[in-house]
Amino acid sequence: MKAVVTGASSMIASALIRLLVSEGHEVYALCRPDSNKLDNIIKHERVHIVHADISDITAVGQSIGCGCNAFFHFAWCGTSGAERNDSRVQSKNIGYTLDAVELAHSLGCEVFVGAGSQAEYGRADGKISPQTPCFPENAYGASKLAAGQLSRIACVKHGMRHIWARILSVYGVGDNSFTITVSSLRKMLSGQVAEFTPAEQMWDFLYCDDAARAFYLMAKSGKDGAVYTLGSGEARPLKEYITLMHKASNTESDIKIGALPYNDKQVMYLCADISALTADTGFVPQVSYKEGIKKTVEWLKGSE
Repeated sequence: MKAVVTGASSMIASALIRLLVSEGHEVYALCRPDSNKLDNIIKHERVHIVHADISDITAVGQSIGCGCNAFFHFAWCGTSGAERNDSRVQSKNIGYTLDAVELAHSLGCEVFVGAGSQAEYGRADGKISPQTPCFPENAYGASKLAAGQLSRIACVKHGMRHIWARILSVYGVGDNSFTITVSSLRKMLSGQVAEFTPAEQMWDFLYCDDAARAFYLMAKSGKDGAVYTLGSGEARPLKEYITLMHKASNTESDIKIGALPYNDKQVMYLCADISALTADTGFVPQVSYKEGIKKTVEWLKGSE
């Protein structure tokens, strides 16, 4: 396989690149020239880093050439902070996703796999499946939903297989500093007090290597036009995850569960129904939270 991966320095994308290389495939890794996470991308003779800004992604076609098979689209602007609810910033991503489809077509790709989000659903009761109604509550979720639907239409026009993965909570090596996993572990490792809400919400965490394998399997055998919800398929109280994080940090740092209030749009139950994903691709998570959080701690210690 000759694969193209946008947003290549991000956590899931970089894990996917490691997997693709281990399976003997060639990868064109597209990322911003000024990315501060370039070290996330494995250095290998079959990995070709292509510097490309998301706003001008179609310009890199000549650098890659034809004969590609799979296109994985992770690049997205405004993933954190106030920009998540900035409609102008988020709406640009819809056009960028359609540009990515055009690039994939020009490179000869047979399948386009896009990274969606649980934010497309908003707050939902029970396990989230591909059939769960979507009621996004912020600009990020609304734009992800539109990007998935419009890129599917574009792929139909070009005769490309289209798959959209709505990602729940993924953690692990290469994670962003603002996530609950990394921000909490850094406080624990540095001896600071880590404060949390009552942490009663039921949550579904998936390790990055498992998420990467799911994307790989989607490209290989996912159904054309499918939407898959991506998580572990199991939910546990958030306070249990916090306890396991604290144990993995192996420090005497203090944690205060219940010190912070819930926000007004707090999701209290988040769990993926992965039955369709498993049936179509054979995906089953392999990394336990205890094992995954240990790997994450080791990575954080090594990156300091």
